[in-house]
Amino acid sequence: MTTGSKTISGRVRIFLDMIKFQHTIFALPFAYVGAFLAAKGVPPIGTCVWILLAMAGARTVAMAVNRIVDREYDAENPRTMDRPLVTGAIMEPDAWIMVTMAALVYFIACYNLTTLAFRLSPLILAILVFYSYTKRFTFLCHLFLGLGIGITPTAGWIAVSNSIGITPLLLSLGVMFWIAGFDILYACQDVEFDADRGLHSIPVKLGVKRAFVVSGAFHVIAFGAFMAAGITAGLNWIYYLGMVAVFVLLCLQRMVITPSDLSRMNLAFFRMNAAISIILLVSTSFSIFMAR
Repeated sequence: MTTGSKTISGRVRIFLDMIKFQHTIFALPFAYVGAFLAAKGVPPIGTCVWILLAMAGARTVAMAVNRIVDREYDAENPRTMDRPLVTGAIMEPDAWIMVTMAALVYFIACYNLTTLAFRLSPLILAILVFYSYTKRFTFLCHLFLGLGIGITPTAGWIAVSNSIGITPLLLSLGVMFWIAGFDILYACQDVEFDADRGLHSIPVKLGVKRAFVVSGAFHVIAFGAFMAAGITAGLNWIYYLGMVAVFVLLCLQRMVITPSDLSRMNLAFFRMNAAISIILLVSTSFSIFMAR
């Protein structure tokens, strides 16, 4: 490989690291859950590809904007001061170019899905971008993050059916409170820093121990919404078997991290949350296919 090729690949890796591209796995399965339910099976391959591109584009915009607007805070926080925009590995103009290109991919993908998907695309992107500013004025910022990611099942449904139904809305509600519940736990790592800088979160507002209680309540709501979605969709026992696995993982998260020990946050955040999203996709898919 030439030096130029190494430089390009290195730059790509830095950009992907900046937006934590690997974390797309949390949201992407939910988009396909909505799409599979709407299609009552696997949608056309072209639709699946456009959904993938729309999800990747939207998430890249959201994460890149978040890194840009939070750069000053990230530079002061020991946990985040090694991020590429802080260290200078990526310059702000380059980050904005990434935002522009990702937004273009997103809108093109939505245009190639359904009319409703394209019409709603600016609103959805606005919600994703707006989250980055919410912790400056409300402790409910976690719910805005949950909303941004929670849109995905309904978006996947719209991408196939060009309509909105109760099942994807219930799934979106579940994802919203699942993500918000875990984001509360994640924010416990920065409670002192956020309080000192005047940033808002439930841990800052209520304290870490009470934040864990609120997080638990959110996850109960999420689990109830997932169960209700299975009922409205007429899914069979395979889906509910997946729900049992999801329940176990939600409980295990409470054992891995506690108010007095947040050291294994990354294990709970990446591995367990990724497992939950994949389990929901697999159990939904098999339930659909077994019923055909």
